[in-house]
Amino acid sequence: MNYKLIDMNIFGDDRGKLISLEGNSNVIPFDIKRVYYIYDTAPDQDRGMHAHKELEQVIVAIDGACQFILDDGKSREKIWLNTPEKGLYIGKNMWREMKHFSYGCKLMVLASTHYDENEYIRDYDTFLKEVND
Repeated sequence: MNYKLIDMNIFGDDRGKLISLEGNSNVIPFDIKRVYYIYDTAPDQDRGMHAHKELEQVIVAIDGACQFILDDGKSREKIWLNTPEKGLYIGKNMWREMKHFSYGCKLMVLASTHYDENEYIRDYDTFLKEVND
């Protein structure tokens, strides 16, 4: 499986906590080309349902929680993302589904490439064919 949970470098004192993210570092293993965030997703709504051919991502639950189902074409694993102190790295050719959003969940996504619709695999059967051929 081409994913891992990443411990963030946390700096803090009596004023609060700070996490700094830099591309090509021990936390983010790629150059950051795009940042976006997902919010106001209702708990009964699912998101994702796609894979990327080349894109790598690190996803952080800034607030709240949601479940990721990750699939490499051979096995599926469930991961809860529920703290800003961990990031979820998802590598190339990984099918992802996001479910069970808590109210107020906010996800920040750091991506290795600019948006390109041709980079997405949005059909699960096509994904299975591509990764298993």
